[in-house]
Amino acid sequence: MGMVGGGKDAFIGAIHRHAAGIDGMIELVCGALSINPEVAVESGKSLFLAEDRIYLNFEEMITKEAALPADKRMDFVTIVTPNFAHFAPAMLAMDHGFHVVIEKPIAFTLDEAKQLKQKQEETGMILCLTHTYSGYPLVKQAKQMVKEGAFGKIRKVWVEYPQGWLSKLSEREGNAQAAWRTDPKRSGKSGCMGDIGTHAAHLAEYITGLKITHMCADLNIMVEGRMLDDDGNVLLKLEGGAAGVLMASQVAAGEENALKIRVYGELGGLEWAQHEPNTLLVKWLDQPTQILRAGGNYGGRLSSFATHNSRTPGGHPEGYLEAFANIYKNFALTLGAKMDGTVPSAEMLDFPGVEDGIRGMAFIDNVVLSSQSEQKWTPHSV
Repeated sequence: MGMVGGGKDAFIGAIHRHAAGIDGMIELVCGALSINPEVAVESGKSLFLAEDRIYLNFEEMITKEAALPADKRMDFVTIVTPNFAHFAPAMLAMDHGFHVVIEKPIAFTLDEAKQLKQKQEETGMILCLTHTYSGYPLVKQAKQMVKEGAFGKIRKVWVEYPQGWLSKLSEREGNAQAAWRTDPKRSGKSGCMGDIGTHAAHLAEYITGLKITHMCADLNIMVEGRMLDDDGNVLLKLEGGAAGVLMASQVAAGEENALKIRVYGELGGLEWAQHEPNTLLVKWLDQPTQILRAGGNYGGRLSSFATHNSRTPGGHPEGYLEAFANIYKNFALTLGAKMDGTVPSAEMLDFPGVEDGIRGMAFIDNVVLSSQSEQKWTPHSV
């Protein structure tokens, strides 16, 4: 793996490195870790990279790695820069024969996302998008239960993602993460909805298997002086007639990352929350609620997709890093199969890709359009 961004002054780069390393299949071999040359070099040395593979920009890294012998060069690039700097390195990497992992969102605009899809189709490269929350074993269990029809036709979806970390004007107080995430030049046209609302929308579509078709959105800037939305509520229409409610807020003071989803069908429903990720509540119309727990020893009780993404027996908790690692593991297994000329299993292929990225960018466009419109419902066009 080669990494673009993610130097010592960054947050998400370290998360990616930890996640990629959990299963022992991926090694960081090179990096262009910062636009600041000193930080790039210092970061590379701190990660024990060879000095000749510590690069000062992604163009240098990709072109020089491509010139190395096949058994020496990196196999893929992971891009962990702010949103505005995803597109160029991803395009260049695929042009030079490298597979790509991109931190969500996939790009800065919907048009860029569509260009990435076209490039992927032209080159045959694998593109993975780190929508982390789809990596939890019991999220995968929930998806399989819905897919198998356990709850009948889906009628209602509630998904919420409250945070409190932007309850003050932190971007003016030296918080680097807040500074770029609330800057339209670096983050895009939406703040809260672009950052965490897209995670909630992806989770709703991933578990239900239903695509959002229409939305009615209300976005707000609650902290005076902020340039992008920090709060929002969205009514959803989904395929098959299901109705939904999506709430995302970064000014829910006191909340951490309280992502939660409830899905209801004709026969019952389910509830999952990231604060208790190893528990899935399964609710029935005509019998008591069941509690499912994650664990690699629950074969026969959980789906193969859930157990494939569990590392420990029941009772040993797995959390955010392990869910993140499942994205990398399945990507690596799929890439390994491609390199070996074998066919990856359905479980290996279960990671977000370019289509998820396109739908995420379309969600941002349409939720902003809906919020600005006097029309009640906005078609969720891609």
